[in-house]
Amino acid sequence: MSRTTCDLLVVGAGPTGLYASFYAGFRGLSTAVVDTLPEAGGQVTAMYPEKLIYDVAGFPAVRGRELVTGLVAQAARYEPTYLLGEQAATLTDTDDGFEVGLADGGTVVTRAVLVTGGLGTFTPRPLPTGAGWAGRGLVHFIPSMDVHADQDVVVVGGGDSAFDWALALHPVARSVTLVHRRAKFRAHAGTVDAVKALGVELVTDAQVADFISDTDGHLVGLDVLVDGATRTLPAQAVVAALGFTADLGPITEWGLDIDHRQITVDSTMRTARDRVYAAGDICTYPGKVNLIATGFGEAATAVNNIAVALDPDAHLFPGHSSAE
Repeated sequence: MSRTTCDLLVVGAGPTGLYASFYAGFRGLSTAVVDTLPEAGGQVTAMYPEKLIYDVAGFPAVRGRELVTGLVAQAARYEPTYLLGEQAATLTDTDDGFEVGLADGGTVVTRAVLVTGGLGTFTPRPLPTGAGWAGRGLVHFIPSMDVHADQDVVVVGGGDSAFDWALALHPVARSVTLVHRRAKFRAHAGTVDAVKALGVELVTDAQVADFISDTDGHLVGLDVLVDGATRTLPAQAVVAALGFTADLGPITEWGLDIDHRQITVDSTMRTARDRVYAAGDICTYPGKVNLIATGFGEAATAVNNIAVALDPDAHLFPGHSSAE
């Protein structure tokens, strides 16, 4: 069984966790990063690596995959230990911190913990009529847009993810059609307008009735019920962007204050448990705004306060990194 020792264990390898591992190194702390996913990047890597992200400071637009690559390179300077494909299961106090038990039986001995697990473990909501089509044309996320080059793609959903996929697919696919069960959308109005401006067809007040295959079993179309009539859309791929359910998993047993699946923190990002902090989408406080940019600031705040918690003689503000 593996045994890792570090000053700070970061639970979650998404953008906030990756930036925290860089900043912890800047503060002279050795760091390990654990995540249940097999690759760094968290939900960005798993759910929208090819999407353009518009709210990261300094980038007019940046693809999810490129943002993660940059964050990993930034953190690499301080050589964090990555424990990917692992789940942090138990948290036990020790004389100088914690022993974190991993689901595979390994352990991490650490002086402090920073939870940056995003929304926790997430499971896509299924498309009821799509049973048996996963991997045969039905997907929930798109790791690479090139897979859908010259295809007719139907996106099902009315939220931000559905419209983001439609935007990203439009330059690549032969055609993109968006199907939603209502005439109103949950997506950001600006994104909806952008999709409309591209000429993407929006089929509303519609329900997916059936998947259509050719004699070889390949997906060739989708039957959609619109106002009681059946309409057949060409489709070699269907993106079910219906959201997902999230589960914080074992973290709920760590003695932290949980409010609607988020961890309550104070202005230092400290949780209800000494030397356990949280940052990013997984934490909450009055006025909280869930943005990647917010998570970066919270990570720096948490790490600086952790540095002082571990060494009371340390300064809260270490100076600017440009002074190195």
